[in-house]
Amino acid sequence: MKRNELKTEDTWRLEDLFLSLDDWENACKDLEERILKIPDFYGTLGQGVDSLYAYLSFQSDTEQLLERIYIYANLKYHEDTKNADSQKLTDRADYFMTAYNQADAFFVPELLSIPDEKLVQWVHMPVLADYEGYLLEIMRKKEHMLSKTEEELLAGVYEIANTPSTVFSMFDNADLKFPDVVKKDGTKLPLTHSTYMVYMKDEDQNIRRQAFQGLYHTYQAFENTLASLYAANVKQELFYAKTRKYGSSLEKALDSSQIPVSVYDNLIEMVEKHLKPMYKYMDIRRNALGLSKLHMYDIYVPFVKEREDTYTFDEAKQIVLEALKPMGEEYVGILEEGLSNRWIDCYENEGKRSGAYSWGAYGTHPYVLLNFQGRLNDVFTLAHEMGHAIHTYYSNQNQSYQNAGYKIFVAEVASTCNEALLMHYLLEHTNSEEKKACLVNYYLEQFRTTLFRQTMFAEFEQITHGKLQEGEALTAQNLKQIYHELNVKYYGPDVVIDDEIDMEWARIPHFYTPFYVYQYATGYSAAIALSSKILTEGAAAAKNYVDGFLKGGCSKTPLELLKNAGVDMSSKEPVEAALRVFEELVDKMGNLKG
Repeated sequence: MKRNELKTEDTWRLEDLFLSLDDWENACKDLEERILKIPDFYGTLGQGVDSLYAYLSFQSDTEQLLERIYIYANLKYHEDTKNADSQKLTDRADYFMTAYNQADAFFVPELLSIPDEKLVQWVHMPVLADYEGYLLEIMRKKEHMLSKTEEELLAGVYEIANTPSTVFSMFDNADLKFPDVVKKDGTKLPLTHSTYMVYMKDEDQNIRRQAFQGLYHTYQAFENTLASLYAANVKQELFYAKTRKYGSSLEKALDSSQIPVSVYDNLIEMVEKHLKPMYKYMDIRRNALGLSKLHMYDIYVPFVKEREDTYTFDEAKQIVLEALKPMGEEYVGILEEGLSNRWIDCYENEGKRSGAYSWGAYGTHPYVLLNFQGRLNDVFTLAHEMGHAIHTYYSNQNQSYQNAGYKIFVAEVASTCNEALLMHYLLEHTNSEEKKACLVNYYLEQFRTTLFRQTMFAEFEQITHGKLQEGEALTAQNLKQIYHELNVKYYGPDVVIDDEIDMEWARIPHFYTPFYVYQYATGYSAAIALSSKILTEGAAAAKNYVDGFLKGGCSKTPLELLKNAGVDMSSKEPVEAALRVFEELVDKMGNLKG
């Protein structure tokens, strides 16, 4: 289907960002003029609190304008990535982003050159009330900040430092070609990134094996190049950590959200202590599939016959609305507004960006991209992305621009909490043992791929970054060995850890944003704990979650915000509690299959 064939009501309303492309162009002219004015502020910040306020206000207005321009351009591009005009919009938006960052690079060094005593006094003055948290966070990081010249230099070399990620993305998405999968009747099936997981869920083990081997043998043919790219990215991260005076790359990555390294360590420790239920789950899978041995290409295929239920988008919306009623009337009201007033771009069209996401600019409602196909998974995706959207909506409505953007550490909590509430609703509203087994299988896979698999990824990063910091080279051979040993540990002695899986590290794009993936696992654990509280404690728990967490933005640290909602992620308990839920689900699945 082409873009112009979609019904207007099934597309997002970008007019809420800019009424027309002409308005966007006028905003770009305004932004360009504002960027050119930034040098006028150089050397003025220390002249008095009013001078500091003048730039902070100018900075805030400029960043909000840039945000709208950037997001509009990318949303237009994602509607149809083949559209050359939309590609030009994103190129211009990228240019403005770089130009602004370079011009604004003076701000932090000049701010921190103001004597501490004077700056502390100014920060607490009423005129800077909206900027207090923002400024205190910069002051907290003072020991990691550089001079104006050095900050400008680092801003200017960002694209060069990002080369490993850029090269990997181009290689992986544009250049890499995989061999066809051949069916028994000789029919050739194209193997691509998007079809790979389709084949991994195929009932025919031969198709799964071919896809698995074809994919990883292709990566293996370039193992030394890919190892060099990965190592280069680890090196650049270590360079930035040392340059900014952090003890390690991990410490630097976690500091932006004020997360202690102990939280990262606790996650790995607790998951490793609770691996026996995973081994049991793998054994249930092996038996259910009727296999004498379970290979790595057998771990994604559903072992419960999936129901072929399909849902219209209206049906999906109604199910999600019902499932999220425990969140209270206000929350459901915002959800209804988003579902009814074109926050969402619903259906796939030719050239549209794949996948799903939520994104938005301060001062406007969030937007959600979907590629709705009517499957059960699409219903969960709708709940997930609207969780992101409502989190953003609450933060923007209740916080200043500087305090609205919640940290990545908590970014997956609201979305996953919605999914958990949806799962509870679906399990409660079916009497079919077959459907219950299907839902439990789906839930178990969410745990396996999010809590267990992402923790394994996190441990891989911890090991490899640590080795480089200790002066050990990262080669294809030792990267494969590390990854193989982790798979043995996480999946257990009764799963055949095929040699091909040793190359999986080479195809994970998130590894080029170091120490990001652990947050999927911690966020999942927090969400399971929060959804359990909402379901057992009712309206009071939902209110604490909304008022103490969703409305908080980044006005407090992520750990403080989660504590407001009743979850202490500095302790081991939330991760352990989530792992207990997994164990209960494994037992339930064993009974259903037994």
